[in-house]
Amino acid sequence: MAAILQAKDAEEWTYRGEGAVNLVLAYCGSSPHFVGKVLRIQKVPNDRHECENGHSALNNHESLLWGKFEGIVSAPTKEIVEHVYVQKVMCPLLGSEHVDAGIHVLVSRDFLEAVDNKVLCQRPSWRVDAARVNPLRDSVLLIADHSVFPHVSGSLKEDFCVSVEIKPKGGFLPTSEFIAEENAVKKRITRFKMHQALKLHQGKISQISQYDPLDLFSGSKDRIQRAFKALCLTPQNNFRIFLNGSIIFGGMGGTADNTSSAVAQSFHDGLKHVILAKDGMHIKCLVDLLTETIFKSGLLNRLLEVQKLDAIDIEGAIHAYYDIISQPCVVCRKIGGKRFSARYSSIHSMPRDDKVKIVRDYLISATAKDLSMMISFKSKINMDEESPHRAVFLEASKQTFCYKASFIDLDMKPLKKMEYYYQLDQQIVNYYVQMLKDRDVLDCDEPTQESLNACTSVKHGGKFFLFQANHNLRSLYY
Repeated sequence: MAAILQAKDAEEWTYRGEGAVNLVLAYCGSSPHFVGKVLRIQKVPNDRHECENGHSALNNHESLLWGKFEGIVSAPTKEIVEHVYVQKVMCPLLGSEHVDAGIHVLVSRDFLEAVDNKVLCQRPSWRVDAARVNPLRDSVLLIADHSVFPHVSGSLKEDFCVSVEIKPKGGFLPTSEFIAEENAVKKRITRFKMHQALKLHQGKISQISQYDPLDLFSGSKDRIQRAFKALCLTPQNNFRIFLNGSIIFGGMGGTADNTSSAVAQSFHDGLKHVILAKDGMHIKCLVDLLTETIFKSGLLNRLLEVQKLDAIDIEGAIHAYYDIISQPCVVCRKIGGKRFSARYSSIHSMPRDDKVKIVRDYLISATAKDLSMMISFKSKINMDEESPHRAVFLEASKQTFCYKASFIDLDMKPLKKMEYYYQLDQQIVNYYVQMLKDRDVLDCDEPTQESLNACTSVKHGGKFFLFQANHNLRSLYY
């Protein structure tokens, strides 16, 4: 688009939410160019004195990594690099029908500063303390608003649409031979579950999530249903629900540790517009609808394949990284010993192209483990009427729903984050292993209907805390 968004245009954009990297604004004006769209605006940490203007593209090591993909290395700015990455890397892997690369829209500094001021009071305080809108960006990303359903004349019932945003996280357990013996717990406990313990210890969450990513990716209808029930109980930043683009469940700018009775009732009332069910059964029906959609569509199968590009775990990939950047391997120097040197020598002796592939695949996998998935539903009157969208039948309400699914937040992970990924991985595992050694943690079983009454015991700040599973939604499930 040739037009440049100015300060006055900020009034037509409303705060939708944010993640660690981007702020998301929804359009509330009348311009046909923007109706049904959202803007993703990059943020910059408050502790960074100088903002990036996006004009520094890839360095030599990054060019080596991404050179096989047309248009990435030649892109003049980081903004365009990230856009081409979605088009050329993630779109073929996840399927073009489920990926919207979007387009870049030019913006003025006045627009970005106006947006920053406008949404300040709507953002969570901890997000405000951490980062602000980057005022030096020349453009922002315009993509479809996946929380609303595109209108298809004559085939969709009424105007109500319910959309679910899911952050699935990693859906498999690593089996890499390069995982150290003392970290073997990684092969039987998910990264998500171990990270929950660390986050609780750090005070980032107040309650351990009941969600297990392995359930969602299992291919078992019962386990998929269990995953969605757990997400309803402890959504954190992994689960949000929208009605006609407005959030009715989950955190606006990050986490919602559990579900209060008031939120549960409001959530239930919102679903009445979409799902025809007996009073008190609407949330259960939504869980069933999501379960049926994930089970029959195979949406997560392709995502899991991309996640599994991480074939040797960060404990193996970090060695290839240091060779790519032509630096002595810090990990080998730290762990030392002939036995460890022999374990990792096979990586260090690989041809350069093999090392490049290991690191590139790891970073692509990191994108796939950190993305979100939007699924939007709208009731369909007649199955015989043509629609470009797939349909799913909800037995409990005798309704047929059209749905569309999209993968979002497909950010390219910087090469320099490899060291951060390794350090965080070790911090997560070390904390969890130490808790197991202390026998201070009582692992609860995976959440089932019978075990929702169970308590989770966790050591936090040297004290024991018991967290009762949230029951505000239970009466609405059954």
